[in-house]
Amino acid sequence: MSDDDNRSGSQSGAMKVLADRLVREADITEEQARELITLIGTDWNSLLREAHFLKARHRL
Repeated sequence: MSDDDNRSGSQSGAMKVLADRLVREADITEEQARELITLIGTDWNSLLREAHFLKARHRL
């Protein structure tokens, strides 16, 4: 296994952990969480703010 494989595996694992936490705390789907992480990055405050905004927008 190359270093690139290890890196992509750990990034994918990190995204899963972050997405799972976002799903639990913001009550959005895993797909929505992954899209937000891809668009915004890993800044937790920004992710949580946007997830709450997304959730509120979908209630309307």
